Amino acid sequence: MSDAASANHDQDNWKPKANPWLIAVVVTLGAFMEVLDTTIINVALPHISGALGSSYDDATWALTSYLVANGIVLTISSWLGKLFGRKRYFLICIAMFTVSSFLCGLSTSLPMLIVFRLMQGFFGGGLQPNQQSIILDTFPPEKRGAAFGLTAIATIVAPILGPLLGGYLVDNYSWRWIFYVNVPFGLLTLFGVSVLVEDPPWERQKREKVDVVGIALISLGLGCLEVMCDRGEDDDWFGSPFIVWMAVLGVAGTVGAVIWLLKAKNPLLNLAIFKDRNFAVGTFLMAMVGALLYASAIIVPQFAQQVLGYTATVSGRVLAPGGAVIICLIPIVGRMMGFIQVRNLIAFGFFIMGFAMFFSAHLVPTTNYGHLVEYRIFQTAALAFLFVPISTVAYSTLPRELNSDASSMFSMSRNYVGSLAISLATSAITETQQKRQNYIAHWMSPYHDNYQQYLSTVKQTAMNYGMTSSAAQQYATYNLYQTFRQQIAMLAYNQTFMEIGIIAFCTVPFCFLLSPTAKKGGNEGGAH
Repeated sequence: MSDAASANHDQDNWKPKANPWLIAVVVTLGAFMEVLDTTIINVALPHISGALGSSYDDATWALTSYLVANGIVLTISSWLGKLFGRKRYFLICIAMFTVSSFLCGLSTSLPMLIVFRLMQGFFGGGLQPNQQSIILDTFPPEKRGAAFGLTAIATIVAPILGPLLGGYLVDNYSWRWIFYVNVPFGLLTLFGVSVLVEDPPWERQKREKVDVVGIALISLGLGCLEVMCDRGEDDDWFGSPFIVWMAVLGVAGTVGAVIWLLKAKNPLLNLAIFKDRNFAVGTFLMAMVGALLYASAIIVPQFAQQVLGYTATVSGRVLAPGGAVIICLIPIVGRMMGFIQVRNLIAFGFFIMGFAMFFSAHLVPTTNYGHLVEYRIFQTAALAFLFVPISTVAYSTLPRELNSDASSMFSMSRNYVGSLAISLATSAITETQQKRQNYIAHWMSPYHDNYQQYLSTVKQTAMNYGMTSSAAQQYATYNLYQTFRQQIAMLAYNQTFMEIGIIAFCTVPFCFLLSPTAKKGGNEGGAH
């Protein structure tokens, strides 16, 4: 047998020495930490700004810096894995993510925290793509659906658990513990990966040439677009020269990166992965899942805190039942994939998601904890029909040699679009509140009978309880102002839920671009 034939035979018959499920659990734990840190900081920002002596607006850079670094590295992680070796790069990411988390907790100033959050995002960005490519190589195609079920639990539950865990740690301990909590899990993951994970033969190759141009263009494009979306609302969007420059540089960098990757002899990311229709469509659908998941996961607890006055712990607890529901549904959906076309399941999932968002757009002043839990359960139930089916069919017809490049782009599409959705959703709520305020304020005038009647009624009620006339007048005005703010917020959140629902409904037709004829098992197992 020739050397080439022997090498091909070894590759075809390669299997990991350790139990595949142990490998899946260990690598998924690393990815879980990284996804958790995308949302865990949101409920802690007011506490961070107070402790470090900065404004809330400045404190949001601690989130922006993480998302920018994370989005950039997600794209180039495949190339870095080939440069250093996938296992070695995975270990570096886990170790430095853990160290960066510890340093974030030790930060004594906002600039220090931002620097360490950049480090955390940079090294955390390599965890999800490598986790996914390791699972792809560890399991045969016919067992990937079950393996992706484990991945889905981590990827979907982590953003849900983030506000809950973050709220508990902030309310009962300190904001620093949202970072310290990563340390023991990071050390455990580091040990597990070093013992269990090994690189398959086709991953034991280094890419010697450094694609400096590709790295620079991707960093410029994705970084600037993230900053533009995250800071646009605070800086008056295109009324700010800074935002205009971010938009121009972001578009130029992204377009330039695509052109370069298509023409370069040794690109850091092989765009040939998009020649596979299932992968191309699957990546787009997963990006939509990221947008729906992250946007809804942030605005529900935000509404609970800012409008209903819930504590960080209680607002995070609103999301927990939805996480339990999706854990129960994922195995059921996995079985359904055996006899229902995957594209039909995915279309059903997006349809249910759209309907759930429309159902959630019925917030009223009497909305309570039970209503919010009900809305969130409905939203997360739809995700069970999306993550595993999309992940399975996207890789079903892709050559295994492209798994690393595909995993980087697949993870990047979900996380990067999801982070943009967080920024755009919160911006949409703020802008809608401003527009509604300008409209409603027009009617809050002494010249309108309803306004005067409301003030008179509240004033009289207050006087009946013993208030003086002047105190009752002040109370009535304050009460009207609070009601005014609450009504505006309700309208803004309802409209945002409606807009997210429309996006979900508009995604349904794209599901039918997936191949309906791929066979179960083999390299094409997953379209059914």
